[in-house]
Amino acid sequence: MKSLELLLPLLLLVRDLHAQWNVWMPRDMSAMTNSCVVIPCTFMYPSGVRPYRGTHGIWYFGQPYPQLFPPVVFKSRTDIVHESYKGRSKLLGDLSQKNCTLQISNLGVEHAGRYYFRADLGGANIYTFPDFTELKVLDQPKIDVPEEIVSDKTLELTCYAPDNCPDMSPEIHWMFTEYLPEPHFTADYVEEGNTAVMSSTLTFTPKAMHNAQMVGCNVHYPNTTLVYERIIFLDVKYAPRKVWVNVSQEVMEGSSVILHCDVDSNPIPQISWFFGDELLMSETASNASFFLDILTAEQEGIYTCVGENGYGTMNSSLYLTVRYPPRKPVVNESLVVMEDSSLALYCSSKGNPVPTLTWLKDGALIGTIKAEELSILELTEIDPQADGTYRCLAENEYGRASSSLNITVEFAPILLDESKCTIVREGVQCVCIATGNPEPSIVFYLPDRNITINDTNGHFNFYTHSDGYTSTGMIKLREKGDRENNEDIAVHVQCGISNIYGSQSIRLELQQEKKYLMAVIVGTIGGVAVIAFIIAAVRYVGQNNKKENGNPGQDVGSRVENPSMYYSAVKKDKQSLRKKVLKTELLGSRFNSILEESTGEDSDYQHVGSTAGMERQELNFLGRRREGGLGRGDDTTDYTEIKAK
Repeated sequence: MKSLELLLPLLLLVRDLHAQWNVWMPRDMSAMTNSCVVIPCTFMYPSGVRPYRGTHGIWYFGQPYPQLFPPVVFKSRTDIVHESYKGRSKLLGDLSQKNCTLQISNLGVEHAGRYYFRADLGGANIYTFPDFTELKVLDQPKIDVPEEIVSDKTLELTCYAPDNCPDMSPEIHWMFTEYLPEPHFTADYVEEGNTAVMSSTLTFTPKAMHNAQMVGCNVHYPNTTLVYERIIFLDVKYAPRKVWVNVSQEVMEGSSVILHCDVDSNPIPQISWFFGDELLMSETASNASFFLDILTAEQEGIYTCVGENGYGTMNSSLYLTVRYPPRKPVVNESLVVMEDSSLALYCSSKGNPVPTLTWLKDGALIGTIKAEELSILELTEIDPQADGTYRCLAENEYGRASSSLNITVEFAPILLDESKCTIVREGVQCVCIATGNPEPSIVFYLPDRNITINDTNGHFNFYTHSDGYTSTGMIKLREKGDRENNEDIAVHVQCGISNIYGSQSIRLELQQEKKYLMAVIVGTIGGVAVIAFIIAAVRYVGQNNKKENGNPGQDVGSRVENPSMYYSAVKKDKQSLRKKVLKTELLGSRFNSILEESTGEDSDYQHVGSTAGMERQELNFLGRRREGGLGRGDDTTDYTEIKAK
């Protein structure tokens, strides 16, 4: 037996009177399915150990730990083995001679794995060796093919079959060799990874015509029906002989196209697609397709297919024309500019045909429409009204595209006309409203007292609020007690506004109100309730007067004989509204007002004259002024006017 013959030299090496527990077996072996395999094995144990009642052994499959109950392949004491090894395993070696050689017949793929041996000398002298043999069960022979087969160069193909069964030696034959030029066969016996192997080598010189030629290896075990085959297809390399590609064509942007390249060469070439000098793809195949999905204008140009296999190169090209709607315009970045400066906005877009370019600001057309790929919009002497979103729209018969940018105009602060001082019940209330970018800061000056007010203290209430480009400041200059002492309330107040682009100080005019009524601004829950109540009362009286006068076109104020009826319902609820806190939006600002108990008499409610010109005004008929409110007095009305921006 060939395997045992290979083992004999090794036995000489393990003779040692001082040997410890040791085993030798091949690390790797292979066998064909349905054949058999012999695993050579020899073991040693310490010289001081004497077998008790003979030497026994066990072969395990999968792992060496008996406590985990691995499948038993062979056991010398009994015939009890795992079901998959019944009638298949037997011990060829003599355990008393330290020979543990095992044979397994009728192999199946389930028998592939690791095999461990356990020596049992009786008593405590039991040892499972950690070494193992890895068995591979093959269902077809192996053919060794060179990495490269070149036309007109000698080629050797070798077929291998395991020969590890003592009663079965394989015979190897080559198939489909009748079309090969002068084939030559050589048999040999080799050892591969501790496995005995029979081999046969086929030698011939391939030509280009032999590319994809089928060649097979047949392994047969005499006196059995066991036959195994392996078939391969030759891959003979030779330079490309022709390259085919699509014809040049025109396509629409957004559509898809497949560029196909077919190369006649063997071995299979490396096919590369180029767009100009840019490599798009590369793969090894006899033909290759490159898929262009959702085409854009930038993909128009020359596409070249190159076939190369190391033995030659050939290429072919096509031109792809792309019809497309305008590309997304390229415009300036969003800008921050100074008032009175100048600016040029650029818009460029490509399209086929050439697109028309249109400039819009906040959705409105500006500039001129041009049919070209570049448009320049000149903005001169920029003012705050130039602030906004600018959009460039590019159009042609295939579609449109647009891009936007924002222009932010920064300018020095400007004082608004609503800025003024008003005499109120508690003293003098001054409001300063300015617009600018950046938002202006606001301070108040009392030149007579050499005082600058920019915060609240014990003598002054100071409020500021910013909304967009508008800043609002408000102060109350005199406490209620000062008014009761009949002190002179004439003051000079200046409002100072500033930002990084400028500053100015302006004297605020003082206006006196005959009566002091609180304005309620829409936006707070309490204010809305009061306004809704008042409007209902006014509409009720107006409808009654309308029925009496029978003239719907006449002004409401001129139809009312006794305008005080407008306020009678409100007067009854006057006491219940004391000391309520209202959040008021004043020209975009929020201030808190405390409604204090009013001391006014019924004479505080004067008749309202004509209501013409009072549209978009909101009135509070509570018989007092609101702290922090803006007032504007005249000779015909007794209410405080609040303008909301």
